[in-house]
Amino acid sequence: MLQSQKYILPLLLLFLGVIILGFLNISLGSVNIPFKDVFASIFNMEVSKETWRYIIVEYRLPKAITAIITGSGLAISGLLMQTLFRNPLAGPYVLGLSSGASLGVAIVIMGASVFGGAFAGILLSKWSLVVASSLGSLLVLLAVMLASIKLRDTMAILIIGLMFASLTAAVVSVLSYFSPAAQLQQYIFWSFGSLGDLSWNEVGILAIFWLVGLVLAISCIKNLDTLLLGEQYAKSLGVSIQRNRLIIIIATSLLAGSITAFAGPIAFVGLAVPHLIRQVIPVNNHRILVPAVILGGSALMLICDIAAQLPGQEYTLPINAITSLIGAPVVIWLLVRKRKFLF
Repeated sequence: MLQSQKYILPLLLLFLGVIILGFLNISLGSVNIPFKDVFASIFNMEVSKETWRYIIVEYRLPKAITAIITGSGLAISGLLMQTLFRNPLAGPYVLGLSSGASLGVAIVIMGASVFGGAFAGILLSKWSLVVASSLGSLLVLLAVMLASIKLRDTMAILIIGLMFASLTAAVVSVLSYFSPAAQLQQYIFWSFGSLGDLSWNEVGILAIFWLVGLVLAISCIKNLDTLLLGEQYAKSLGVSIQRNRLIIIIATSLLAGSITAFAGPIAFVGLAVPHLIRQVIPVNNHRILVPAVILGGSALMLICDIAAQLPGQEYTLPINAITSLIGAPVVIWLLVRKRKFLF
């Protein structure tokens, strides 16, 4: 109890930071909108220009919510994977979910020319890419789950996930080699990731998967601390390794798979945020780590989105490039310091 109270202030500061960054994210953009009109648009009050309300409500607000969902979902997925595999370099896509999603999208985009005409237009619609990405992640998930049921060694599951990632990446490379330049460019643009193309309906669907994934993650929070001490120790305390492993894999798959389907493959957030949070809150208690990582992931993604949209400019940088520019130096810094990881 005393340890939990010790970290209430950092958690409150993180929560306050997310609120401030969320407001900044909504306020900044290619169109300069006064702060009072931003508040008025959010709380459905009178604004100076109705076009400003439309920009805030229909574009910037969904984008900010998507950034919070994406950042928190990937961050908690990374924490779950690092705890499950007791590996500080494990991330939310270590099971091959991102590669499976990329394969599904690659098949749709690069195979559309085979059908041609109106059918190709249907295949290249936004919802078809979401479905293809979801199916690709689902197939990889099913394969990993079957492996997790038959295998007792957790590290073997990690290796299988990496092998699936390599296999799907190889197929994508073959498709890319034989694809026309226009389709290859479209696939590359998808791989950049995007937070600003979602409607309110799509944000709602993404939020449902996010909530279910978080509930599953929180449901096994008591056993996450014991998993860090080894499977044999966890078994001696009566923890069902196979059951908790399945819950963790399903939670990670729902979070990372749905985010990849709607926002594209966004790198480094899930890998870097748990380590960044441990720098601020050096504790292994997952009752503290889970909410801190959720808030930290949200804050980092909002920062990246603010940087990506180049306030005052009409250009928007790829969100995946910004997260990599921020995340990669963090991982390198951790390795160079040879910090003692809490695993």
